This record gives sequence, C-alpha cells and structure tokens, in this order.
Amino acid sequence: MNIVIVDSSRVVLKIVAGLLEPRGHNVHCFTDSAEALAFLTDRPEIRVLITSLQVRPLGGLELCWSARLLADERRPLYVITMSSARNERTLAEALDSGADDFIDKPPCAEELHARLRAAERLTTLQEHLIRLAETDPLSGLLNRRAFFAQASQSADRAGNHGRLSMILADIDHFKRINDEHGHDIGDRAIQAVAKLMSEEGRAGRLGGEEFAIALADTGLEAAEAVARRLCLKARDLRIRGSRGPVRLTCSFGVSTWTEGDSVEALVKRADIALYEAKAGGRDRVVSAATDLILARAG
Repeated sequence: MNIVIVDSSRVVLKIVAGLLEPRGHNVHCFTDSAEALAFLTDRPEIRVLITSLQVRPLGGLELCWSARLLADERRPLYVITMSSARNERTLAEALDSGADDFIDKPPCAEELHARLRAAERLTTLQEHLIRLAETDPLSGLLNRRAFFAQASQSADRAGNHGRLSMILADIDHFKRINDEHGHDIGDRAIQAVAKLMSEEGRAGRLGGEEFAIALADTGLEAAEAVARRLCLKARDLRIRGSRGPVRLTCSFGVSTWTEGDSVEALVKRADIALYEAKAGGRDRVVSAATDLILARAG
C-alpha cells in the first residue's frame, strides 16, 4: 500500500518506515505536517496516513480532520494516529477528529502490521463500493452522477482560461434496433459503443443510448477530430444477431469551454449540437461553436 507517515522525529520516521518497507509498502515520510497534507491532496493513490499528534505546523488532530475531508465518498483513506500518551481523552479526541485507529509510539511491529491489514481490507471494500456506485452496470462506463462529478473536477482544474471539451453521442435509430432485433441486441449495441467511447477518454453513459466524453486539456479542433474518429468507428461496428450482423451509426455533438462557463452549460451546448446532428441526417458530427452558427446563418 501507499502510506504517508508524519512525525517531528526523523528517528521515529526511520523506525516506522523500517517496519513497513520490508513488507513491500511504499512509504513517504514527512516531518512537516503541512507538506504531508499537500502531498496527500495531490496523490489520491495514498491509502493510509499514520501521524503523530505532536506535529507542526498543523497539529495532529487538525491533520486528521483535514485528511478526513480529503477522503470523501470517492477516495478511500485510512487514518492512524500515534502517541506515546495513550489515554481515553487522547483516543477520543483522535477518533472525533477523523482518525480510524490509534497506536502507541513507537509502534509494536506485530500490532502495526495487523492494523494495516485491517486498513487494507477496509480501503479495498471502499474501492469496490465506489466502483459499484459510480459505474453503469450495462456499459461499464461512469454513470450520469459520477460523470458529471468528474467533469466538474476537470473544469475546476481547467479554470477560466484552461481547455476542456465535451462530446455527446447518441446511437441512431436505437428504438428500431430494439424493435427489429430484440433488447439483447440493443444491449450489445450499447456495450459496443461504450467500448469505443472508453478508448478515447473518461466516458459516461448519461442514460439510454446517450454517451459523453469530457476531454481535459483539449480544444475544440482536437475534440472534433476525436468525434469524427468515433463516428467512423461506429459505422464499422457489427453486432452479432440471430439474423446476421447488425450495423449502426452514431451522431455527435461537440462543445468547448469558454470563460465563465459551467459543466452544465458545456453539456447543454453539446446537446444542442447533437440535436442538430440528428436533425441534419444523423451519422455525423456537429460542433456547437462553428457548425451551429453556419447552419443558422444558412
């Protein structure tokens, strides 16, 4: 596991790291609690924080609380506090501040490893539950809620002057596929298109036969190129059916981030472009920034 250890004593850090590293753990040691918190913030793969209560500039209890805020519903993180003063009040304060466990300092090797095994069981379970909560069961893509949450994070990182583009896709005449070939073939069509979408980025199924991809650090021209590539790949799909291969096409709407934008507005513009693509004959890509202007002018 990836573990962060925080203590004001380099000797203690060396002792604890010496117990963990031979067991294959990836250990990161800090004497500065603020630096440790910054590291935790930037490294979501960290699964365990072990911190003394007597650290600076953030106290141990404050560090526990801040780490717990990082460990929201989408990030497993197990927090263990260390203290040489083991009493009921200290334990209660640590647990109330967001700690999951408490060990003596310096820790006993056998006890430390046992608690880390418990931490691994819990964080593994949390990861599994997160995947279930975020994943659309049919397509394997992000579900609608998870997609918008991750797109919002990408938007926050991009800021007003960053780049972020959105692609919405819809399977053309999907009802006809279900009616003529059965819902099992319709399900296979959704899975096949989902696989194509996942190859281009972090994709989500917004509902029914509609999909989306949020492309971070991507401008409009590059996003249009991705959509055109997906459009061609969709034409080449062949879904195995009882009466032979079933073909399909997809329509695409593309939008890009502008200053003062929101994810909802970004998706709305892509959705309008997608509607224009469907109205214009399907099996095509329409851009919210260029093609819609030209279509209205015409």
